[in-house]
Amino acid sequence: MLVTLKSVLGIAEAENIAIGAFNLTTLEGIRAVIEAAEELKQPVILQFANAAHKEYVSLENIAPAMLALGDKASVPVCVHLDHGADFEEVKRALDLGFTSVMYDGSALPYEINAANTRTVVDLASQYSASVEAEIGSMGAEISEDGGEADESCYTDPVIAAKFVAETGIDALACSFGTVHGIYKSAPKLDIDRIARIRKVTGVPVVMHGGSGISDEDFRKCIENGVRKINFYTYAAKYAGEYVKKKLEESSGYVFYHDVAVWGLESMKKTYIDTIKIFANLK
Repeated sequence: MLVTLKSVLGIAEAENIAIGAFNLTTLEGIRAVIEAAEELKQPVILQFANAAHKEYVSLENIAPAMLALGDKASVPVCVHLDHGADFEEVKRALDLGFTSVMYDGSALPYEINAANTRTVVDLASQYSASVEAEIGSMGAEISEDGGEADESCYTDPVIAAKFVAETGIDALACSFGTVHGIYKSAPKLDIDRIARIRKVTGVPVVMHGGSGISDEDFRKCIENGVRKINFYTYAAKYAGEYVKKKLEESSGYVFYHDVAVWGLESMKKTYIDTIKIFANLK
């Protein structure tokens, strides 16, 4: 069933858990997320990051599959635009039927980010959709020999509280030590910052760059107010490694549909393991 981000985060708040938000680039990825969520009977967020993944599939091509499979699911499913870059992109997602959008104006001056976010909130309300926005800046996507998060970009709780009050958003993406992509070394998370932001803003905190975080750190973040965790890179990495292994083990013909099935198998396992951690399941 399709629901809003506000709705699934309400469940997360009541149960003191986090909802997995999984970025998608293929039909197999969508199926893997929903099958994992249904098996565990947990709500889930299907995301598309147009800025990062449009070279693989367009928003218009993947949206119908996300919405159709999400609507058929036996668990609550939010369909969410990740890192919406501008009003045009946000409106495209809302017109397609997304139940939630993120507007990312974190690289802009505060006043412009706040004004633009308020406009997005007004627009989304016409579609009964939720809005996530960002203050602070996550480290850029990195490679295996890349860098680490810059503490100077961490979210200031005082500014975060002002931003939430001025914009009326439903969830706040914060910077507290995570980065997008693959970590060069174990991240150093400012857990106390999460707790302070959650307390002063009164809205659920969103963790971007969830891949590569330890189970223990995930649990600490959730205990202190993280209610949505974005996760993609390591699921894609593990699936690629699994496909490579299966190809090396195979003799004779390998068809593309074999590769698709292997990818689905690996991603579903990763998503089951990940949702269990986020939902504190055994």
